[in-house]
Amino acid sequence: MSYKAGIAKAITELKDRTGSSSIAIKKHMQANLPADKKWMNATFLKALKDMVASGELVKTKASYKLSAVAKQKASSAGKPKKAPKKKVAPKKTAPKKKSAPKKKAAPKKKTATAKKPAAKKATTAKKSTTKKTAKK
Repeated sequence: MSYKAGIAKAITELKDRTGSSSIAIKKHMQANLPADKKWMNATFLKALKDMVASGELVKTKASYKLSAVAKQKASSAGKPKKAPKKKVAPKKTAPKKKSAPKKKAAPKKKTATAKKPAAKKATTAKKSTTKKTAKK
């Protein structure tokens, strides 16, 4: 696998919303590196810069995201093209009548929330009147 393909794969697998840092991409690639291959940091950094220059990656602050063009390429390459299906002659059968299920209207529940605030207002009014009489 080339470094460019590894970078694109690492960014898609990390799934960071704000983009993946070069350190995170590097760690992911090193973890998935075959044992017989040696890590070449200069090649990795050059691949990152080339991908940004070509428009495959978008650099935001210290993070990298796949560009819209690269996402479209990846999605179209990932989906294999299906062979067109042969049309089969439709069999003639009697159409079945479907009866629509009857829907029952849900009964409306009465809420007593309107009564509760009114009761609270009455009790607060009583407390305030008792305090006025106590002060005199």
